[in-house]
Amino acid sequence: MKRENTKRIMVGGAAVGGGAGVSVQSMCNTRTSDVEATCAQIGRLAAAGCDIVRLAVPDMDAARAISEIKARVSVPLVADIHFDYRLALEAAARGIDKIRINPGNIGSRERVEAVAKACAARGIPIRIGVNGGSLEKPLLEKYGHPTPEAMLESARGHIRLLNDCGFDDICLSLKASSPEMTVAAYRLAAEELPYPLHLGVTETGTAYEGIIRSAVGIGTLLMEGIGDTIRVSLTADPVEEVRAGIAILKAAGLRRGGVRLVSCPTCGRTEIDLIALAHEVERRLAGVERDITVAVMGCVVNGPGEAREADYGIAGGRGCGLLFKKGEIIGRVSEERLCDALLELIESEARR
Repeated sequence: MKRENTKRIMVGGAAVGGGAGVSVQSMCNTRTSDVEATCAQIGRLAAAGCDIVRLAVPDMDAARAISEIKARVSVPLVADIHFDYRLALEAAARGIDKIRINPGNIGSRERVEAVAKACAARGIPIRIGVNGGSLEKPLLEKYGHPTPEAMLESARGHIRLLNDCGFDDICLSLKASSPEMTVAAYRLAAEELPYPLHLGVTETGTAYEGIIRSAVGIGTLLMEGIGDTIRVSLTADPVEEVRAGIAILKAAGLRRGGVRLVSCPTCGRTEIDLIALAHEVERRLAGVERDITVAVMGCVVNGPGEAREADYGIAGGRGCGLLFKKGEIIGRVSEERLCDALLELIESEARR
């Protein structure tokens, strides 16, 4: 299944699947029962561009806090629940927009049915979250170790439990810490199952390594037309997850808006401090929402030509640089004026 023809679910006001735009998710690392801290973090995530926010619900205090949090934020919220079906029932009653739970881990059919009925009555979808590191014991005995096939079989079993209870408003994730295994598992699921897919590589580590591993796994799948919503899992401030997720979507051509900065890697021809200049341009353009491409090039010989598709750009020379627009040189300015001149050009074009 591709993005265009998966089943669509609604997470609050956010559409997931069925050709909807790929959304970006993150998860609060506050205690959900601390309403002030949680709402403040949700505000920062939303400001960074997060579309859906997940909350840990480890106990009843956290579940009861959902109603107050919902009253104070506008972004759709997901309750992350393990094992205790009563927490799912409370979260549903408190107005949560989606529940992440594995039906096979909450006990008897009666408990699964109770959660399914509560969600169905309120239009709350359920995400089945299969994790390569926590597969059921019988599957590990069957396959010997976590495999993409074992993850798919686990997903089938959880889906069957919900379907047997008349529930099919499902989203699915199949995450592993290995990008290779993650990609293989999602490919298998996309071949067989009609549900929208929540993409992510789990437990990727700190920001640098984590972003690279996530970009490899998530980006590969997105470029193949697989995946409806994403979460970049980092041992970092959750806001960094959102920024990374948006950057991955932009790189895959799935989200527009904001500045796309391109810059050359420098070489022996570079005669200006290009690294510092590129960082300054990036910093000063951070709040610009226009859908434009800006190039910062180190060489007047090749710069304008290599960045021909950029809307605006600069190319450094010896103590000076060229200002160009759509590959056409429109002026020469001193090195110390390059960044200012570029920003002035962009701002003057915006005023038009």
